[in-house]
Amino acid sequence: MTIIVRLENLSKDYVEGERTRNILKNANATFAEGEFVAIRGRSGSGKSTLLNLLAAIDSPTSGDIYINDICVTKLSSRNRTLFRRDNIGFVFQFFNLIPTLNVLENVLLPAELAGTQASNGATQHALDLLDRVGLADRRAVFPDKLSGGEQQRVALARALVRNPRLVLADEPTGNLDDATGKTVMALLSEMTHQAGKTLIMVTHSHKIAALADRVLTIEEGKIVERRE
Repeated sequence: MTIIVRLENLSKDYVEGERTRNILKNANATFAEGEFVAIRGRSGSGKSTLLNLLAAIDSPTSGDIYINDICVTKLSSRNRTLFRRDNIGFVFQFFNLIPTLNVLENVLLPAELAGTQASNGATQHALDLLDRVGLADRRAVFPDKLSGGEQQRVALARALVRNPRLVLADEPTGNLDDATGKTVMALLSEMTHQAGKTLIMVTHSHKIAALADRVLTIEEGKIVERRE
């Protein structure tokens, strides 16, 4: 088993006026290659905070995060951004598509930002991904013409266009009806978990958590394993 992500004594505090909130307290966890791990916990427990730390969007108060044996917490702000761009795919709950870009342009955006669109066949890869999520015929459409489920499938293709080893998903079916959520979840599992990528997903759903290899719960700032 190859460990892709390792958290060592991870803590995150927020200062609110004169009060300090301890969201994570010396939390430890590992995530293996090809593993699908669901993260659960009550509202405000730190689930989204944990994803933002894993994505190098936020920095911990103390402790370290290792991804592919690189201590991302020790990287400069610029190098964290570059590391995230090259190694991590993020599927957001609210899609976060760019309204002025069409479907194909949205999917290609990470490759364009990396300057690799022309050199590595990114356009064909993006078209292949859109075909896999059933949206090849919608590639010239703008986000405001898409349903919620279609937007989330575009967001999934965008997260995978750089072929990241680590995929993070924050309640990716939270704004979808049950039937559409099942479709998106099946695609997400197929295109990440079954492809040997590490998938870490925040979810409130017992049904989705039951699909995971492991379920971790954040309780009082600690990360503990729970059986569904």
